[in-house]
Amino acid sequence: MDADEPANVARAAAGWKLRYVVITSVNRDDLADGGSHHFAETVRQVRNALPGARIEVLTPDFCGDMDAVARVLDASPDVFNHNMETIRRLYRRVRPQADYRQSLEVLRFAKVHKPGVLTKSGLMAGLGEEPREVEQLLRDLRGANVDVATIGQYLQPTRRNLPVAAYVTPAQFDLYREFGLGIGFKMVFSGPLVRSSYMADLVNEEATRVTA
Repeated sequence: MDADEPANVARAAAGWKLRYVVITSVNRDDLADGGSHHFAETVRQVRNALPGARIEVLTPDFCGDMDAVARVLDASPDVFNHNMETIRRLYRRVRPQADYRQSLEVLRFAKVHKPGVLTKSGLMAGLGEEPREVEQLLRDLRGANVDVATIGQYLQPTRRNLPVAAYVTPAQFDLYREFGLGIGFKMVFSGPLVRSSYMADLVNEEATRVTA
């Protein structure tokens, strides 16, 4: 890894005078700590460079290592985001190296370890799921005390990736949003163009306003 990356990220963010910073990475399962020290140091450097900015981390599951999750949380990001991506039935097909329960436990642990952090998770629609399965996933997320959900349309990035099973209608996305709000989410962004960090500053603003 590039030891200068945390400082360089902070320098770039400060140069752009960002008000909201999302820090993410590819999975680093090749590292003993999953890259959690690097994540944490990047959060700290950005915080020092931009004390007025809000910081969101979008992390992998760190192979279920809660010490690694705690290390990132102890750097004090404002938002902890870990994406579930899909419903339980499709996990082995869509996320063969991940585990549905493990991802839920990462999110549950985040809220227990840092109750003041806003927790967030995203999922893709159009992979072959049924509406009732999306609703169950949303229930599971609420059961883990997740505050914010984002739901967007899956698009096939390359021919090697899974094909699109369905293009979900805007009306169905609206129903998912209404369902999520009805079971207690502070904010649900649901629509064909929504992505995990879609309008992240607005999502955070709205969710924080609801909390207040």
